[in-house]
Amino acid sequence: MFLCIDLKSFYASVECVIRGLDSMKSNLVVADESRGQGALCLAVSPNLKKLGVKNRCRLFEIPKEIPYIIAKPQMKLYIKYSVLIYKIYLKYVSSTDIYPYSIDEMFLDLTTYHKYYGNNLKNLAETILKDIWQSTGIVATCGIGTNMYLAKVALDILAKHEPTNIGFLTEELYLKKLSKHVPLTDFWQIGSGIAKRLAKHHIYTMEDIRQAPHAILIKELGVNAHILINHARGYDDVTFKDIKEYKPKSHSLALSQILFENYSFTDARIILNEMVETLVLDLVKKNLIAGQISLFIGYSNNTYLALNKQKRIFSTSNFKEILNNFYYLYDNYVLPQGLIRHIGISFSQLTDYSYQSYHLFSNIAQERKEHRLFQTINYIKEQYGKNAILRGTNLLPCATQKMRNTLVGGHHE
Repeated sequence: MFLCIDLKSFYASVECVIRGLDSMKSNLVVADESRGQGALCLAVSPNLKKLGVKNRCRLFEIPKEIPYIIAKPQMKLYIKYSVLIYKIYLKYVSSTDIYPYSIDEMFLDLTTYHKYYGNNLKNLAETILKDIWQSTGIVATCGIGTNMYLAKVALDILAKHEPTNIGFLTEELYLKKLSKHVPLTDFWQIGSGIAKRLAKHHIYTMEDIRQAPHAILIKELGVNAHILINHARGYDDVTFKDIKEYKPKSHSLALSQILFENYSFTDARIILNEMVETLVLDLVKKNLIAGQISLFIGYSNNTYLALNKQKRIFSTSNFKEILNNFYYLYDNYVLPQGLIRHIGISFSQLTDYSYQSYHLFSNIAQERKEHRLFQTINYIKEQYGKNAILRGTNLLPCATQKMRNTLVGGHHE
């Protein structure tokens, strides 16, 4: 058996707690008001959701007639509360039987705890939720299932309708209760894109998926169809061990930044320089080299189509070489007249630094010297803070790296 526990409107609940407010009755959004009315609400209190305010909305989308409090994000505080609640879980299960799905959602594997807690796991779930409430003032909900998938579905679909905030599913109950549930996007791992593909074949429910020819599902979803077919039956054999031992065949490093204001072609080029250096430092820290780069540029107010370009490069972690390749993409494809609001970069085709090779024009001694320099920069930043060492360009009025180094998860501490 598995538990999946979610902290209800976590960021907003923490902000209510520190203000002495009831998180279930107060109107509060977590957003950085200094970013204007277009600022994204990271969390919306449950009462605002009841009034029709959608989670992850923009400030300007909240109806004017609804009074509410705006709380500036405090990421370090939320992490502190998350750690506190994690310690509550440790009172009931071992750390090896806890899988953090996100900062506010955890899976607990109770497979080996039946002799200790008995078969009535609902009582245990109620005890844990009560402990969280009494210790922190935060309301939590829980899904109980015979596998991870059912625990998550019980949380997402059933728990909110139960007075105890606890949903329960076995494979039999799943087939009985949710076979005809709509929309499909309520189910874990089914997004709007998958739902649209299935709708083309008049597939709208889990029962429809079970009855659909497998060939159609595989044609639309590829290998992921097999996961969906299993989930339609309520079957899932993934364990914590599988998750922790999983190593992706390919991986990448990426960095994205939504700018606080519209940037000109020249100023945004400085931001690009900062972002490339940040990602190269990460590349060196992980002892990797990259064989491909990608550049994304989003223009202000969608005045132009967003740019997304890739380029194969000679596998390296050399900052100057990688930066020059980004400059090639930027100078040749970005519109000089366009005002820029979003920049994203990524490195892919990553391999271990030990596979570093050199081309005919490589200055091997210089490249190795720069690699040691970036190792030293990483050491200084780890020891004394990210702003302990900066480039002169980081101090320019249009630069953002110095400020971003003070953020946690892209938000103020």
